[in-house]
Amino acid sequence: MRVVVVGQGYVGLPLAVRAAEVGHEVIGYDVDSRRIKSLAAGESFVEDVSAERIRAALDAGTYRPSESARDCGGFDVAVVTVPTPLHEGTPDLRYIKESAVTLARYLRPGATVVLESTTYPGTTQELFAPILEDGSGLSAGTDFHLGYSPERIDPGNAVWGFQQTPKVVSGVNEASLKAVRDFYAQLVDTTVPVGSPKEAELAKLLENTFRHVNIALVNEIAMFAHHLDIDVWQAIDAASTKPFGFMRFTPGPGVGGHCLPIDPSYLSWRVQRELGQSFRFVELANDINNHMPEYVTRRIADLFNERRRSVNGSRVLLLGLAYKKNTGDARESPALRISQLLLDMGAQVRAADPHVVESLPTDTRLVRVDPTPEELAAADVTVLLTDHDGFDYELVAEHAAFVLDCRRRLPAGPTIEVL
Repeated sequence: MRVVVVGQGYVGLPLAVRAAEVGHEVIGYDVDSRRIKSLAAGESFVEDVSAERIRAALDAGTYRPSESARDCGGFDVAVVTVPTPLHEGTPDLRYIKESAVTLARYLRPGATVVLESTTYPGTTQELFAPILEDGSGLSAGTDFHLGYSPERIDPGNAVWGFQQTPKVVSGVNEASLKAVRDFYAQLVDTTVPVGSPKEAELAKLLENTFRHVNIALVNEIAMFAHHLDIDVWQAIDAASTKPFGFMRFTPGPGVGGHCLPIDPSYLSWRVQRELGQSFRFVELANDINNHMPEYVTRRIADLFNERRRSVNGSRVLLLGLAYKKNTGDARESPALRISQLLLDMGAQVRAADPHVVESLPTDTRLVRVDPTPEELAAADVTVLLTDHDGFDYELVAEHAAFVLDCRRRLPAGPTIEVL
């Protein structure tokens, strides 16, 4: 089949390459010309998709990245994997709308369109479908198949990749569900059908809201435990030995990526708009997790105060800019907020991250460095924000003057304090 994947980011690229590997003719459409040029050259910016896989698909002629909407023509299946950010607390669905307008021009009877972008329940049928229908003159469920299948990409997960992770699928009717399920069954080991796109949309938000709330809980416990002089990490270790009724979550400097800082707010927004009620769990979790960078910055300032030093003029080395270990994904990363807060306080901030290679919306005063013994020794405080396996932790422990370890990766010692 001719497959169009709209969006070639962390979600769209693994899907496109996998579809090409099973033999489909895939167009990877993206409006980012720099990204398309890199992909056309066989370069990858996603850890889960190697450059070798991209080059193999290019050489086989089954994958073609393109920034031209005309290349979307003639598709049998189109999958939309575009970002859905928040704008002033409100879902920003412009990329979904633009994708629907583009695909509608090339929509043919019998084709299948699937939305994967995370969004609030009702988007597929109430927003996405009408745009496709108005632009094509065709009816969803009658003339073409339409469904929703939430993405479950976990960057850097070596066990649960795109193919191994069960795929939730849905359709606006039985025929659409069958078409959507048949397509994904060629790409993944397991498909999980649900009754309608609304259930599939809610399932995605439920997954991420569950994580968001539990991370907020353990972050707040960690803050209280520090002031109560209790080792929260030992408590978590102990609780984790219970073989039932407990799931391990650990503290950190905040949440990042697209999922946790944004997705639960889609559900909260929908509940408020449709029911006029507050989703208190989400709002509380947002408040706690969003303020973790400020808490980490206060802890850094406390370390200086204890040594009768000022943050202003001091040198701080941040280890890790990505929001998640062993990935180059810095979207909504708490490290960016922490660096900005420290810079505004007058600190000389330097940062090391071997995975983050794309340009970042960071302050130009932030200096990128390698974590050499000299850099570690020159820093007044080193802050471990992302525990990449590629960092040499023995080197850090040996040469850093003092460390605030936000991930409990370093051995305990007099010069190492854990979040």
